[in-house]
Amino acid sequence: MEDGKTLAHTFEAMDRGHAERLAPMVEEAMRGFDFAALDRLAVTTGPGTFTGQRVGLAFMRGLRLALKRPLTGVTTLEVIAAAAMDETQQSRAAVIHDARREEAYLLLQDSEAIVQQPVVMLFTDAIERIRAFGHCAVAGTGAVAVQEKLGSEFILSGIRQPDAFWVARLAQKLAPSNEAPGPLYLRAPDAKLPGGKTLV
Repeated sequence: MEDGKTLAHTFEAMDRGHAERLAPMVEEAMRGFDFAALDRLAVTTGPGTFTGQRVGLAFMRGLRLALKRPLTGVTTLEVIAAAAMDETQQSRAAVIHDARREEAYLLLQDSEAIVQQPVVMLFTDAIERIRAFGHCAVAGTGAVAVQEKLGSEFILSGIRQPDAFWVARLAQKLAPSNEAPGPLYLRAPDAKLPGGKTLV
């Protein structure tokens, strides 16, 4: 992006293969542009899959070091909320994203204010939290279930995943930082050591 204009954009919805596809996608998006011309970089910090978060952050932290440019982190749920509010022309949004194990990642936003920071909870509890929040746009992979449960007062958006366009838009509003962003983990990893011991 430059002066609010999108110079290049690519989006692919993927369930797997992020590590293999990320670098080629960046190369394709930057075709015809010089990496040295970039002023700032941005990345999502999570919540999401452990592998997906680590792949994206590691790649962008490497690019940050190579280019010596500031890297801004924004959460996946904030990105989805911004896109949903724009699409539906609503000033409030609830993002509910499947976290598996009958749990959901939840964020509630009222205009620019985050009412509920990203949190993981039982899917059923997340729906009740949205009910209490009231009329809003709903987005994320759990949005259809919310509207089915709560009714038409909750406006179903078509936004299910974060898009780099909105990552860039949100990052532009934040002051550049000299520190590299880290991952936002809302629960412990599933990985176990041999013998069934868990990582601490």
